[in-house]
Amino acid sequence: MLLTLDPLQIRPFNRYPIQFSRHEHPTNLQFFLKTPKNPIKPYPIITSASKSQPTKTQEQDSGIPIEDVKMIAKFKSRHNYIRILEISRKADHPFAGSRLLLLDSPGNIHSVFYRYKLLTNTYYDVFATLPPLLPPGPIAILGFGAGSAARIILELYPDVGIHGWELDPSVISVGRKYFGLDKLEKDHSNRLFIYIDNALDLKCNVKEKFSGIIVDLFSKGSVIPELQDPNTWVELRKCLRKDGRIMINVGGRCVEPEDKRRDGDVVMEETLKAMGSVFDDVFVLNVGCRQDDSSVALTGKLPDLDSWRKLLPKSLRFYVDLWRPFRS
Repeated sequence: MLLTLDPLQIRPFNRYPIQFSRHEHPTNLQFFLKTPKNPIKPYPIITSASKSQPTKTQEQDSGIPIEDVKMIAKFKSRHNYIRILEISRKADHPFAGSRLLLLDSPGNIHSVFYRYKLLTNTYYDVFATLPPLLPPGPIAILGFGAGSAARIILELYPDVGIHGWELDPSVISVGRKYFGLDKLEKDHSNRLFIYIDNALDLKCNVKEKFSGIIVDLFSKGSVIPELQDPNTWVELRKCLRKDGRIMINVGGRCVEPEDKRRDGDVVMEETLKAMGSVFDDVFVLNVGCRQDDSSVALTGKLPDLDSWRKLLPKSLRFYVDLWRPFRS
């Protein structure tokens, strides 16, 4: 059953759920794209000047009119309900000019792609601060999506290789068709390797260990249950080289699950506790300006912050100061 755009809503800095309703089924999608009464709500952009408190503009409940949103593909795969949105470059919104990959019934965004710029002002940019902290060696991305995190890392760090795991082959297919993944693979054929497989089976699929592991594993709108199990983190730690680290999107209350019993805040806390039982040090960064925004976690002690900051592009340096220790 196809879902319609009523209402269409992006929430702040999470997997960005977009809500759909099942009570209307017009055959012409343009009916909704021309109806401005259901805008996409903006999310706060983090900058060095606005990382502590949201501005009045960020707090406004305004958004982008439906006529600036185009659905360019939608279908069901074996694992997902896939939708691809294109946001007009003329839209007054941070996602203007982007393509968004939506998965799950709630419509969570799993990839963001801009043709004319690299950074996304989302947690994918936070992932790109990880390489300078790592020993030499490849990075694994568990939950590759259409390649948003891989694109940033490959462009910023010419010596880093990436091995990406994605369960759904259809997600990789749309990544190649609509998100520039085909060109990314061609341009970095000796540094980018993609596997269609269960990401948690990576220990069975590779002979070498990783300098870092990026975890972005969601199913049905929620951080997967395996990540609330300490044994999962024990196994992932075995895949790390000495002094290697893991960075993970742990979601938060802004993530909308299909199962309402899997509260985003509770799942996040359970995931962090599972990590904390395995790793001596876990730090958390709240990606947005509000407590209900998404969060990212990092294992290992923080390095000298000034040294870390100098190794990052200027546009990413402010993230260094946002990490806080996790206390269960």
